[in-house]
Amino acid sequence: MNSHRIRIATLADLEVVAPLFDAYRQFYEQAPDVAAARHFIRDRLQRDESVILLTVNEAQEVIGFCQLYPLFCSIDARPIYQLSDLYVTPEARRSGAGRALLLAAEHHAKSTGRARLELTTARTNQTAQSLYESLGWQRDEVYFAYARRMEA
Repeated sequence: MNSHRIRIATLADLEVVAPLFDAYRQFYEQAPDVAAARHFIRDRLQRDESVILLTVNEAQEVIGFCQLYPLFCSIDARPIYQLSDLYVTPEARRSGAGRALLLAAEHHAKSTGRARLELTTARTNQTAQSLYESLGWQRDEVYFAYARRMEA
């Protein structure tokens, strides 16, 4: 397994993160739009609305990221993180980068007093599900998730 260094992204990383975020969105069948990705990530970082963890390989290239959104859990009466985005470049997959990001997210959540991490993934994303389960994540078999799109 390769060695991965994890660090928290800053606004100075915008031009590196934006294309990765755009690729992540394309994975979920969204049209390519680097400008929209750049705008979205810039806003999150400027407003301190998310934590973006980057994984850097031995060649000092950013090869993946995960984005954590701060939320609150009424039942626990504590803050939590929603791990919304996890992406590793295709050529870096199976290198341990995704695992390193998940472990770093867990460490960051613990160190900032979060009660837990939550995530959702596509039912068809078996590779990601296997990774999550290998790290002790548990699939929710009790609650259904619902969403309602707000049209402009």
